[in-house]
Amino acid sequence: MEEPKYLVGQLLLAMPGMSDPRFEKAVIAMCVHDEGGALGIGLGRLMPRIGFHSLLEQLGIDKGVAPDVPIHHGGPVEPQRGFILHTPDWGGEGSIHVADRWVLTATLDILRAIAEGKGPSRWAVALGYAGWGAGQLEEEMCRNGWFTTPGNDALLYDCDVNSRWATAFQTAGVDTRLLTADFGTA
Repeated sequence: MEEPKYLVGQLLLAMPGMSDPRFEKAVIAMCVHDEGGALGIGLGRLMPRIGFHSLLEQLGIDKGVAPDVPIHHGGPVEPQRGFILHTPDWGGEGSIHVADRWVLTATLDILRAIAEGKGPSRWAVALGYAGWGAGQLEEEMCRNGWFTTPGNDALLYDCDVNSRWATAFQTAGVDTRLLTADFGTA
């Protein structure tokens, strides 16, 4: 079976020995990937000292019925910008459909909808994103920096953030205890 050319709808998992410490044990939901570059939302770490209610308060939005869930560290690019990765049962202007699997929305409308109990049935919130220029992610893939696995709702919405990286590998049939930072060529 041929590997997909683009990784939209896949999870990108950092391999041991990732040269950039910001991505150690990273789990990134790939939302955009084409010849121009790539964008993904990190779901492997939480932001310290801020929850969803604080974010809504900072934006002047009443918390309404919204749960006070933790916020993910989406990535090092634009860490002040918020994103909601959610089920396709809600869509608004500017929402990006991700491989018929998820939807990515970065507008205040979705925050208001969630607070009013009219938002998507399942969602994760993140600040920042991971981004790559044209060919950059492909180069990192060739250097064994990343492993890909199909994304699924259980990993995205149900899995504890502290075990998401290992669970994603396990779901792909990989025992993380056997992974090493060393690699070579045959």
